Amino acid sequence: MKMFQFTGDRASLLSLLWIYLTVNYIYCDVFILHDAKYLKAFLSGNVGNMNITEEFLLMFSMIMQIPMIMIVLSKCLTFPFNKYFNLVAGIITTSVQTFTVIMGGTLYYMFFSFFEIATGLLIIYLAATWKQETA
Repeated sequence: MKMFQFTGDRASLLSLLWIYLTVNYIYCDVFILHDAKYLKAFLSGNVGNMNITEEFLLMFSMIMQIPMIMIVLSKCLTFPFNKYFNLVAGIITTSVQTFTVIMGGTLYYMFFSFFEIATGLLIIYLAATWKQETA
């Protein structure tokens, strides 16, 4: 007996996973603002060893654009580009998230990171094993 069965195509599933991943990223980033220690650090412009500068925020924005654009691209790209872009984007986002976990964090950050990394690994797996359907 199957527990899960997705009835759509691979492109739709990948798009749905990018939505799930993006929502987790956003909610974790909003959630951290409820932690007074981190809120004060963000307001001071220095969190841990990171200076929150305009350039830092631009780089962070560029990284966060990857999962958001993949929501759309997963539904629009032709097969070979879709497979390649999902694979590369999955590797980039999962690597960045894994790196941030290695740097440490709060319990709730680690909780969100578990789901973010697991989703990224699933995206990588689905992209890597995706075979073009023959008509």
